[in-house]
Amino acid sequence: MNSIVTINSISQLHKMLGCKSPKHPLISFLKFSEMNILKDTVFEKSSVNFYIISLKSSKGNMRYGRNYNDFKEGTLLCSSPNQILSADHLADDFRNEEGWSLIFHPDLLIGTNLEVKMHEYHYFSYEVNEALHVSETELHKIKKCISNIIDEYSQNLDAQSQELIVSNLELLLNYCNRFYSRQFLTHIKNNKGIVIEITQLLKEYFNSDKPTILGLPSVKYCAEQVHLSSNYLSDLLRKETGKNTQEHIHLIVIEESKNLLLYTNKTINLNSI
Repeated sequence: MNSIVTINSISQLHKMLGCKSPKHPLISFLKFSEMNILKDTVFEKSSVNFYIISLKSSKGNMRYGRNYNDFKEGTLLCSSPNQILSADHLADDFRNEEGWSLIFHPDLLIGTNLEVKMHEYHYFSYEVNEALHVSETELHKIKKCISNIIDEYSQNLDAQSQELIVSNLELLLNYCNRFYSRQFLTHIKNNKGIVIEITQLLKEYFNSDKPTILGLPSVKYCAEQVHLSSNYLSDLLRKETGKNTQEHIHLIVIEESKNLLLYTNKTINLNSI
């Protein structure tokens, strides 16, 4: 079966995973050990219409990008609505009895400040190899936020329920931002190598005939060359240099334009470089 199943509601997901009905229609916490998915009979791929934050226990030496991870307490993976998930990956996760997922629908955020801020949490579009590896202290903070969320949505809902649930959710997402900042720092050696690689890549690009044929290199093109997602590369460069990928491209454009003016008689076509 090659069809993609679209999952639009938390209730639908619970049913597909063989779990009890959710206590809240827009947010839920599920342990992998409680799920009963059968990858060969349920679906091959799915598109889920909500955000997912999952923790997998880190067993062995899991790779992080080009390095081994820093901590073995857990690996946090985040995905945004409408991403495609495979049954193979899901089934593997569900065999990991120490793992869990916090799932929340975009409708939970309607009318809140967090709805406006969601675009700031770039890690929801990071690739799996760019996951967050958390320490024991970090994991404790994450679990505390989730415990508060579960306590709140498990009670009888009232006028303050959404505000309190979303407030704790925003705290969780802000902690993840902080922990990713820490991870960028602990991978500083590897990150500096990527900065050098991107700079060299752009210089070689502009010293070829590619600008005339293809125009400016895109952020996506640069990210693909170093096997990273666009958002992760931009965040990495910003942490290391204060400038994102697009700004790095523009800097190289200016540098190469100056070189053309100083050392050649060529005119500059800014539409092509």
